[in-house]
Amino acid sequence: MLDALITSKTRIRLLVKFFLNPTMKAYLRELANEFNESTNSVRLELNRLQDAGLIERESKGNLVMYNAKRSHPLFPEIKSIVSKITGIDSIIESVIERLGSVENAYLIGDYAKGKDSGVIDVVLIGDIDKKILQEHIQKAEELVSRKIRAMVMTSDEFNVYTENQKEPFLLLWSKE
Repeated sequence: MLDALITSKTRIRLLVKFFLNPTMKAYLRELANEFNESTNSVRLELNRLQDAGLIERESKGNLVMYNAKRSHPLFPEIKSIVSKITGIDSIIESVIERLGSVENAYLIGDYAKGKDSGVIDVVLIGDIDKKILQEHIQKAEELVSRKIRAMVMTSDEFNVYTENQKEPFLLLWSKE
């Protein structure tokens, strides 16, 4: 859907990478390897996004790190568009809010890293009926055309999980 508006697949990947997880930072070679693109094509798109003010760069020694510019006036809208395109907003609406006893929901895995791999990993904190959860997940998968894997944990289990985990996780929804 986004590819009808933006013709560069590399630019779309960069937007997903940086706006799905705005705390994500990456450098040129890392992005080129991840996207299986040349460094020149990735650099060109990074420069275009930087010229538009959507991303910013920071030098750290020999590395130049890029990340989303959260102070940009269009940041919330672009983040919302990326969430809608990847289907994360549909998951929240169709799964999490209907379960009732969810305390928090976190995005983990590839999507938390800004990669649109087709598999959305979610951790739900609370007392949740797993049978009802599975029914809602199946409906949400049809809506977003992606596989959804959900883990249910207590707050204590999640605290232990995050202590041992080096991968990023994003708060998607909170009861508070």
